[in-house]
Amino acid sequence: MTLTSSRRSFLKGVAAVGAALVVGIRTDGALAAASGETAQFNPFVKIDADGTVTAIVKHFEKGQGPATGLPTLIAEEIGLRMDQIEYEFAPSNPQIYNNLLFGAFQGTGGSTAMANSWLQYRQAGAAAREMLIAAAAQSWGVDRTGITIEEGIVKAGDRSAPIAEFVAAASQLEAPAEPRLKEPSEFHLIGNDSIRRKDSAIKGNGQAMYAMDVHLPNQMVAMIKRPESRGATAIGFDDSASKEVKGYINAAVLPNSAGVAVYAENTWAAIQARDALEVEWDMSGAETRSSDQIKAEIMAALDAEATYNVNKADVAAVSAAIDGAEKVIEKTFYFPLLAHAPMEPLNCTIEQTAEGEIILHDGAQMPTGPHMAYQEIFGLPAEKIHIKTMLAGGSFGRRATPDADYQVEAALAFVLTDRSRPVKLVWTREDDIRSGYYRPAFGHKVRVGLNAAGDIVGWQHQVAGQPIIKGTLFEAFMVHDGVDLTSVEGVAESPYQIPGMAIGLTDTEKATSVLWWRSVGHTHTAYAMEVMMDLAAKAAGADPVEFRLAYLADSTDPDQRRKAGVLRLAAEKAGWGTVADGRVQGIAVHKSFGSYVAEVVEISGNPDDGIKIEKVTCAVDCGIAVNPDVVRAQMEGGIGYGLGHAMRDQITLTDGAVDQYNFPDYEPLRIGDIAQIDVHIVPSAEAPTGVGEPGTPPAPPALANAIAALSGELVTALPMVEDGVAFA
Repeated sequence: MTLTSSRRSFLKGVAAVGAALVVGIRTDGALAAASGETAQFNPFVKIDADGTVTAIVKHFEKGQGPATGLPTLIAEEIGLRMDQIEYEFAPSNPQIYNNLLFGAFQGTGGSTAMANSWLQYRQAGAAAREMLIAAAAQSWGVDRTGITIEEGIVKAGDRSAPIAEFVAAASQLEAPAEPRLKEPSEFHLIGNDSIRRKDSAIKGNGQAMYAMDVHLPNQMVAMIKRPESRGATAIGFDDSASKEVKGYINAAVLPNSAGVAVYAENTWAAIQARDALEVEWDMSGAETRSSDQIKAEIMAALDAEATYNVNKADVAAVSAAIDGAEKVIEKTFYFPLLAHAPMEPLNCTIEQTAEGEIILHDGAQMPTGPHMAYQEIFGLPAEKIHIKTMLAGGSFGRRATPDADYQVEAALAFVLTDRSRPVKLVWTREDDIRSGYYRPAFGHKVRVGLNAAGDIVGWQHQVAGQPIIKGTLFEAFMVHDGVDLTSVEGVAESPYQIPGMAIGLTDTEKATSVLWWRSVGHTHTAYAMEVMMDLAAKAAGADPVEFRLAYLADSTDPDQRRKAGVLRLAAEKAGWGTVADGRVQGIAVHKSFGSYVAEVVEISGNPDDGIKIEKVTCAVDCGIAVNPDVVRAQMEGGIGYGLGHAMRDQITLTDGAVDQYNFPDYEPLRIGDIAQIDVHIVPSAEAPTGVGEPGTPPAPPALANAIAALSGELVTALPMVEDGVAFA
């Protein structure tokens, strides 16, 4: 989804320094600009007196590309090269830098960074351009209509000068209320395939500062000893053995009793001291179920009457239509808990200034969450709390919990000290796997009826699993009539025009802390939908591509037209149906986060001796591809992330405790697992939509469909290795 923004949806607020030109919005909603000597407004774009242009990026960078994409929009509208613009991350202030899709909440997620910034950042850049041109017109005594800015140079006839010459004068002008945005025919940067990421060089040469790289003078390292089972609380501890560890400082039970904070002079000492710590736990409120029991509860819910009739269908009529169909296909699917497992484990650093203000250094995906929590924990007003956003080494949703879990841990560990030393909270990989938040477990039971002609006459789809949104701050706008929308997204609003569809949902009890995970509910709904579409095509004796296209036939419906477009493109580019001997293909197509993605997975081998993924062909329609190189990278990453987890990974519990420990038993995708990925971007004039997540959902069902084509065996329970599939 891309938001249409007017000037009144711009944001308002803070500071400029020196003789800078800053462009933002006044409290009355009008575009505004200021220099350091006049009223101060919060900029999206800042131009210093020396001509340095800086984009203030409101979305944090975890690898998905906003530190390149948002500066691209500003540079395009002003008339700059990409090497003429810098970026810095916005401070925490939801009144100023809120995500337009999240209401009064500042954060990054749902593949919304480009979608909700597209017009904001272009308008700010266009306003700066027009003000610089107006200042040049006054200085040169020429008509502004003949002035342009190209590669940072203001030009009028035979006159030219760098933008730095006009910054001071431009900062005194009133910002245009409705700056002219460039037409696509004028774009030089947007859609330019040669543009590379702004942060690649610093990541390659080691200059990039991730949250884990923060090391403040005199800081302590804190690690938390957590219970093995969710819900247990700490009663007390014995640190006799910990005291033998060089660098150990002390330990204390957290104020919420959720664990014991262990303080040390360095990370290794904290790990050793924590390992040596003996903790007494109150297990009365702890989770005690194992994975088999949790799965059984979900399967039982699928067999019972659904709690919620998601699409208000006549369930009896749909069921009767299926019962009377010529052919009936019925399958039950199970999707286990999954860890996010970003390469950089969770961490953050907290300090107190001499004035008593709090600074959090963090790869903050949702800064409003910890900001609000810190107001309560420290008893301070919002303006006394500061969040310095760092780069993050991945997230996949893990750094954005509704309860700000790890940032609250850091704050609670900090308040137990005298606050004279900064405290750096560090999670190990084992903490991340065993004590984190997880993609919830879900089950799907689908019955599809076809008539003698092979047409679908009824589709009954039962979903059961652990809701993500219920009980969080987001419930008010993401739970409708009791339905957690993340549980059924991808089914409830599928572009397929399927007659007689009934969707039921039943919530089951959470066994762990559950959380959105790269592409959220689409991770399981796409699998069930696309595998069933393949089965229906087979039952109808139809080609899987042509069968899908029959339910995307309304060219006047943009959803159907665009989904059909990527399906055709992926099939064409993959050479659908013309593969070499010994290879087979599977296909899947799905819409998520406003974008349409189709993928063809080509495999060789066999399920017993090992399947090899030879090639994945991807077609994506994400509207205007602002940075095609970033779009391709996100598709590739999303495909790999989805396939790797579907192939091998799951989180299991024994008596409430997580069994997996580290990458040896929660194995990430290996570089040799996929021989080749080709990404094809659909040319589009539509506004940009998300790319961070939409590549993930179609990949596992496309692989499952290829395996079924190869062996006749359908994988209905993930991970695939647990359902009898071996990979080479």
